[in-house]
This record gives sequence, structure tokens and C-alpha cells, in this order.
Amino acid sequence: MILRAAVLLATLLVASLLGTGVAAAAPAPAAVPAAAAKAAIPCRAGVQACVRLSTNQAWLLDGKRVLAGPVPISHGRAGFRTPPGSFRVSFKDQDHISSVFDSAPMPYSVFFNDDIAFHQGSVRQASHGCIHLTSSAARQFFANLQPGDVVQVVR
Repeated sequence: MILRAAVLLATLLVASLLGTGVAAAAPAPAAVPAAAAKAAIPCRAGVQACVRLSTNQAWLLDGKRVLAGPVPISHGRAGFRTPPGSFRVSFKDQDHISSVFDSAPMPYSVFFNDDIAFHQGSVRQASHGCIHLTSSAARQFFANLQPGDVVQVVR
């Protein structure tokens, strides 16, 4: 993996020095063995989304395939902790506005535990209990999770 990165970096450096006439192809991503990918996911089989609070990571799953993850997250701060457990997605709202926290926008909300949701937000700032995702991850979770899907949150 380090060798691939070094080759890519050297190729891009040469391309930038020689101008735009040189095309550089990125190396194909290394395949992660299914057993290794599965071992890294801390949730039980059959869930569609998995959150590990202790490492600020989440996964989006489709059966035995990892659709996304681990992706960075932030979660509930002191007084607003995100509870561990297994939950079902209750509803989605692409343009949700919080009715509890100063009308804060919560784009691409996927609610799974009453008022707790995955949504786009700062992954560097703790939340009021929700799982903040980057913009691209929030869109992917929103597109793939459906009401009734299982979300597991572990410490």
C-alpha cells in the first residue's frame, strides 16, 4: 500500500511538472478480504448501519457487503449521550429542521431512536445525541437506509 502511494505521488508530481498533457491513472484500490472487513465491524450480522462510539466510526451495510465505512462521525456530548443499542429506522427527512435545538438544519436525516438521527453535520463537534456524518456519507446513508432497517450502536 505504501509503495502504491509512493508511485502515485511520483506520477502526479511528474505530471504536474510536465503539464496537463500527461495523464496519470490512479492505482486500483487494494481489495480488502471479506473476512478482514467483517472482523473490523463491531456489530452483529444483519444490521444495515453500525456505529462504534468509542472510535467515532460508522458503517453502512447491505447484507454481507460494506457500502461505506468506516466513515468518521461525531456523537452526543455530555448530557446528550448517544445511547447504545439496536434500533429501527423510523423515518427520513432530507431537509429536516430541528424543532428542539434552535431550528438547526439537519440535512439528510435518518431517524432511528425517537429524536436521534444520522445527519450531515460537523464530525469534529459533539452533537445533542445525533450521529453527525460528512456531507457525502450523510447522502449515502440517506439513500440506502429505509424505515424498518436495523441500526446498531455499540460503545
